[in-house]
Amino acid sequence: MGQIDNELFKRLSDAVVDMDEDEAVAAANEVVTRGIDAYQAIEKGLSAGMERAGQLFDEEEYFIPELLMCSDAMYAGMDVLKPHLRSDGAAEKHKVVIGVVEGDTHDIGKNLVKIMLETSGFDVTDLGRDIPPARFVETAKEIGANIIALSTLMTTTMDGMGAVVRQLSEEGIRDRFKVIVGGGPISQGFADRIGADGYAVNAADAIRLARALVAPAEAAA
Repeated sequence: MGQIDNELFKRLSDAVVDMDEDEAVAAANEVVTRGIDAYQAIEKGLSAGMERAGQLFDEEEYFIPELLMCSDAMYAGMDVLKPHLRSDGAAEKHKVVIGVVEGDTHDIGKNLVKIMLETSGFDVTDLGRDIPPARFVETAKEIGANIIALSTLMTTTMDGMGAVVRQLSEEGIRDRFKVIVGGGPISQGFADRIGADGYAVNAADAIRLARALVAPAEAAA
């Protein structure tokens, strides 16, 4: 990889961290003009920048507004690069179904996790908010998901998470999916009680958890 490639990847990464959409587009266009691999530019540039932004969020130097503006810059660069992706440029992605459980319409936290999952290389199906347990299960079966990610900010809707795990068990397919949970009232103890595979306290933690859960499958591949 040449020096120019690395310089462009750093420009893309810095543009995301600096929340600079125009610079992300300019650097992405230069990647295309120079014929540099678009997948590498996304992985080593835009995704790396979003990971840095996630670390700043984790360290409480950035907050939700900054993280959302970082993601806008990332998507601006991604829009330029996506048409130039080679179909064989990346290995098959792990699939995640994500959504806010039935009765809850708070989705900022879920949206942050979705953004960071996508930039970490996951194929994310976002069901949105106020989603019945059965829809999580049906969608996971339809797309062959690896992970079902459930979010809520309300104590009154927490049982919807347990209902997803119960339905998977009743259908005899619990071992086919990893279930992760998160949100304001959720704790590791709650995750253990309902039989979830993991709990994440914030978006950055959710990415670490998702990566850890698919790591055995990657090692076996």
